[in-house]
Amino acid sequence: MAPIQRDLIVRHLGLCPYAETVSSMQRFTASRTAATPDEIWILEHHPVFTQGRAANPNHVLAPGGIPVVSSDRGGNVTYHAPGQITAYLLIDLKRRKIGVRALVEQMENALIRTLDHWQVAAQTQIGAPGVYVDGAKIASLGLRVRRGCCYHGLSLNIDMDLSVWLRINPCGLDVAMTQLRDLVEFEFNQTQVVEVLLEHLCAGLGYTERSDA
Repeated sequence: MAPIQRDLIVRHLGLCPYAETVSSMQRFTASRTAATPDEIWILEHHPVFTQGRAANPNHVLAPGGIPVVSSDRGGNVTYHAPGQITAYLLIDLKRRKIGVRALVEQMENALIRTLDHWQVAAQTQIGAPGVYVDGAKIASLGLRVRRGCCYHGLSLNIDMDLSVWLRINPCGLDVAMTQLRDLVEFEFNQTQVVEVLLEHLCAGLGYTERSDA
């Protein structure tokens, strides 16, 4: 039996258009083979509202000039913009012997441990994927699985204009949103948060090797 592929490529992609990024993930997933290393893409998006496969159009309340884009991920409507870390996990679930539920738990755990690094106590909520601080949502999750491989991932609010979230009903949950900048009193930067998040994702998913691109 061939050994499990444990290497991981982390790509730091900067500011990316949403639709083009999704097309890139779809192409990557469709063309990957059993030997293709898993990847995590770290990026930010231009302002955009995205509607997952479970989306209710009525949850987009007043988009204004911000585009509304349909997505093939799970979940409802969410918002992406600069000041929010997005991590897309392109993982061969069969090879890693991990199911979707376990992957979601590992993603949530990595987010909770990352926030704990900055002394922010975060929790999950039953029936509402994501991570919350005192009932306000700080991180959202959404995945798509094809041929045993997943893409899409998670978004963590760091330092963005939270007023824009009032233009939608986030994830269809009628929940308030929060961000790390409003929860800590000391200085930090987004690069530090990315590195801590990656450390916890890699540890939780069992990656023993990582290269950054």
